[in-house]
Amino acid sequence: MRNKKLLLFVLLDLISISISYYLALLLRFEFGVSTSYLEFYYDNVIPVTLIKLGILHFFNLYRSLWEYASVDELAEVLMAVTMGNIAMVGFFAITNQTLPRSIFLLIGIMEVISIGGTRFLYRILRRLIRKFKVRDKSVRTLIVGAGASGVMILKELRNHEALNATPVAFIDDDLKKRGSYINRIPVVGNRNDINWAVNKFDIDEIIIAMPSASTSQKKEILNICKHTIAKTRILPGMYEIIDGRVNVNQIRDVQIEDLLGREEIKLDIDELSDFIESKVIMVTGGGGSIGSELCRQIARFRPKELIIIDIYENNLYDIQLELLHKHKDLNLNAIIASVRDKNRIDELIGNTKPDVIFHAAAHKHVPLMENNPQAAIKNNVLGTLNVVQAADKHQVKKFVLISTDKAVNPTNVMGATKRFAEIIIQTYNSISRTDYVAVRFGNVLGSNGSVIPLFKKQIAEGGPVTVTDERIIRFFMTIPEACNLVLEAGAMATGGEIFVLDMGEPVRIIDLARDLIRLSGFEPDVDIPIEITGLRPGEKLYEEILIDKNSMLKTKNDKIYIEKPMEFNYDMLMMNIGRIIKSIENDSIMDIKYNLARIIPSYTPYNEVHYQSPRIKDVKLENAVGN
Repeated sequence: MRNKKLLLFVLLDLISISISYYLALLLRFEFGVSTSYLEFYYDNVIPVTLIKLGILHFFNLYRSLWEYASVDELAEVLMAVTMGNIAMVGFFAITNQTLPRSIFLLIGIMEVISIGGTRFLYRILRRLIRKFKVRDKSVRTLIVGAGASGVMILKELRNHEALNATPVAFIDDDLKKRGSYINRIPVVGNRNDINWAVNKFDIDEIIIAMPSASTSQKKEILNICKHTIAKTRILPGMYEIIDGRVNVNQIRDVQIEDLLGREEIKLDIDELSDFIESKVIMVTGGGGSIGSELCRQIARFRPKELIIIDIYENNLYDIQLELLHKHKDLNLNAIIASVRDKNRIDELIGNTKPDVIFHAAAHKHVPLMENNPQAAIKNNVLGTLNVVQAADKHQVKKFVLISTDKAVNPTNVMGATKRFAEIIIQTYNSISRTDYVAVRFGNVLGSNGSVIPLFKKQIAEGGPVTVTDERIIRFFMTIPEACNLVLEAGAMATGGEIFVLDMGEPVRIIDLARDLIRLSGFEPDVDIPIEITGLRPGEKLYEEILIDKNSMLKTKNDKIYIEKPMEFNYDMLMMNIGRIIKSIENDSIMDIKYNLARIIPSYTPYNEVHYQSPRIKDVKLENAVGN
């Protein structure tokens, strides 16, 4: 097919060049060409044509994809024709022949018209054929944003047949554009007209092409789009479009992160650079959702060495490949090890001498940990203790524990074990030269095992989308948001603090489910059913509010607060650890939960009426662990 198209264009150019030469003679001599000039034409038309075909080839006019022809391709034709006629003049000078100068100008004009015209005619014919073929089954598209990016997307949609998309209308808030046409596509209204336009023009898909718009502006538009029946996709922000050019490959499906609409977090780059640059940094659980993102952020600040520890080799391999690809000069040490292995962890920290440890290794899946409390304690409590003790022994400068909002008045084993881990680091902070801190935040969008990937999988399978309770609410933060704030909290820590991240406003899970269904182009409870399954073991209806601005200390970052530090007795801590170890050796789930409740008074075991302890604020924890 390609060779046939090449031969077709060569043949058309051959005809165009020879006819342009002949017509120029006719026009110059007002259709009264003398016999001598006709003989001159017959003698020279073949070599002139071959020379010009060679120049057209030199300018890659036979390699261009003319179905996508635009002004750039027309400029190439103009340059090639100009050079061809200069070469023609040179040929005549070498052969001691001459023609009136006006003939060369006429030849050039007609060659541009004929050579360029055949190519643009090819584009028009292909578009007409395509439009005829896909008229009844193409995806009717509404483009929000009639600026430069929107126009580029329009051209890209027209040029890519495989997308099977037909741009129908533009939406733009600029009143001056309303009623105008851009490449024959009308601008039909502003953002408030999106719903009307979807119904009026039978729109299948909305593309938001506003890369320079603020996060809040995009959120407002997305909230309008989610109430239509059209699938919504979005062009990312300009900072994500590295070279400033826009193409269809950059259009992505709308994510729940877009609907959260939080502005980008401003970081203290100088402080973070001082914290990480030229330091040896260790990340446990570095292959997980939070750990891997921490590694990405850390790599940006040029550490002396980045040590990633994870027990799961596939995740570790993936993040290793990614970081080495993006950061060619990164000194990366990827190690397969478990935080449960006390001797191995001690050996690794002793040999690598990290300046900072980010401890992200943990079991976090609430229902699974409710049925497997032994594993939760071995990993989240004893594993933390192993890393904490090794950090103390080898005089690590700073230790940052990744904690969770579920550690506040926990109702599940996972939350209780993370609260136990917080107590461990606060206890050791009072007896060690290492600065131990914890950073506590809520649910992270898109993390492994979280609700959003589950919803997407269920939607892709046609439903139902499962929600445990219509009333259930959660606080959410994106993975990069959380990790940026973890780094900043670590940089400002002096030891003993529990940093608490401002998670924003709570979100109803059922609203998230409906939004994802709508933005995927379906109607909730019509195309994709939503099924209420009931609360799972250990699951709360309402997460605790993390930020109490009256009792917590502010930091220079308005997204980070500090819970007032508490002191704990080391001997009592070790006695309680011995008690919990004995309970997991007995392999009794009820006994484990009972002992957790004795050690963590604020822990209320889920549905365990016999062992429920009264709600006791964490401020009274010294009663359990000693002072």
